[in-house]
Amino acid sequence: MINTRFLDNWRRPEVLLLLMSVAMPLAFSTWMALINNWAVERAAFTGVEMGILQSVREIPGFLAFGVVFVLLLVREQTLALLMLILLGVGVAFTGAFTGLVGLCIVTLLMSIGFHFFETVRQSLALQWTSIAEAPLVLGRMIAAGSFASLAAYAMVYLSVEAGGLDMSWVYVIGGSATVAVAAMAWLLFPRFPARVEQRTTLVVRRRYWLYYALTFLSGVRRQIFVVFAGFLMVERFGFDVGAITLMFLANHVLTMILAPHIGRLVGRWGERRALTVEYIGLIVVFVAYAFNEHPWVAVGLYIVDHLFFAMALAMKTYFQKIADPADIASTAGVSFTINHIAAVVIPAAFGLMWIVSPAWVFLAGAAMAAGSLVLARLVPPVPTPDHVSVFAAPRTVPAE
Repeated sequence: MINTRFLDNWRRPEVLLLLMSVAMPLAFSTWMALINNWAVERAAFTGVEMGILQSVREIPGFLAFGVVFVLLLVREQTLALLMLILLGVGVAFTGAFTGLVGLCIVTLLMSIGFHFFETVRQSLALQWTSIAEAPLVLGRMIAAGSFASLAAYAMVYLSVEAGGLDMSWVYVIGGSATVAVAAMAWLLFPRFPARVEQRTTLVVRRRYWLYYALTFLSGVRRQIFVVFAGFLMVERFGFDVGAITLMFLANHVLTMILAPHIGRLVGRWGERRALTVEYIGLIVVFVAYAFNEHPWVAVGLYIVDHLFFAMALAMKTYFQKIADPADIASTAGVSFTINHIAAVVIPAAFGLMWIVSPAWVFLAGAAMAAGSLVLARLVPPVPTPDHVSVFAAPRTVPAE
């Protein structure tokens, strides 16, 4: 007999956020672990084709503002679970294609699920957690995602290296796992009400300008890292699926352990200091990428880079502190679009730059991180709706 009290204790928004954070990487990490080797070994891609594929993958991110219109028809929680299922289906069918057109189509399908889910998950996380709880909850969500990525990478390694399973079947396993977890979340959890009724129109406010600027540069940097750091391992250093997967495993073990601590650190340091540390670290990492010739140094840089990106949760908590609570859902879609404006162009454009000199790609990433560092110093020590940047002095309440 099912213990209903036990189920009621677990049927909480925070637990659903963690479960959804587990579901997404089961498919997406499988895709990430295999795509570079699939592209090189099966599709014979060069940096140009890989850049085109990654640009196509980012188109739904650019269109993420459309989520606010979908929310006129579907609740956020329902949309998040539907998009998880779409992500899983797209990944499951990736192994059926080796041509550029076919891979672009199935990648677009997968990417719609991924980006719309991430948009809604960010919105729900900020709505369902208090300002005091948010850094720790977001850190736990990152850790839960890293745990799921570990499971996905372990599955990839054991299936391909030990079991000799074809990569196309591994795509099916990873995608199906996400669909299964999303279906379980659909059946087990009630539909949680929003704490604040969300606006279902596009919201672009002048006072959020610093958050928009930080989001834009973050999108440029992340594309350089996501698209070309892993590709460097395969093209320059000859890493096979097993080596790439082991690197990802080590990366996510550290992230799973450290992400909750990073969340606590952000809560203790504040967003300004946390973002400053992140961007200084990213400048060093990107410059080192540009001139490194040793594969194991590149692996170390990849892991350090990923840990610095975990500190980016400070951008979300900064927005939570300055935002009108009713703006969160709409702004989540707008911010994803801003994050992906350059992302649609960067992979293809930098793919051409890669042919001339891979070092130029990473030096451009260092320049973007430097720009983010300048913006981070404009974040006030204690952000509030009336004190969104160092240029906007907080309002004082007149003495009675």
